[in-house]
Amino acid sequence: MAELTLFYDGNCPLCVNEINHLKRLDRAQRIVFENIHAEDFTKRYPDVDREEASALLLGDVHGQRIRGLDVTHRAWSLVGRGWLTAPLRWPLIRPIADRVYLWFAPRRYRISGWLTGRQRCQSCETGQCDISKKP
Repeated sequence: MAELTLFYDGNCPLCVNEINHLKRLDRAQRIVFENIHAEDFTKRYPDVDREEASALLLGDVHGQRIRGLDVTHRAWSLVGRGWLTAPLRWPLIRPIADRVYLWFAPRRYRISGWLTGRQRCQSCETGQCDISKKP
């Protein structure tokens, strides 16, 4: 059974790059990755507000909702790389990191354009980035 359901923005190239990286590292399949733009998303997850999930990274840990950098740290910890994100949760850094994340989240498409040359994914018919099924 998965330890985290991670709801991600499948239209964001930066988000999809991170998800693909996590998927490769998640050999034990401890994370379930759910694209909030999937056709059947609202049918399968009626309790998840797609608008909130688009504005802020959401995760579910055994029925408890976690948000933002808490999701990031949980995911990277589950794949054995939590030491990379742990400083973001340290008491003195956490409030600053959370503010930076709240600034970044609504600007992720523009930032993605600067970093990748693409603001939104358009690699398939649905306009969503390809998430490989293979670990």
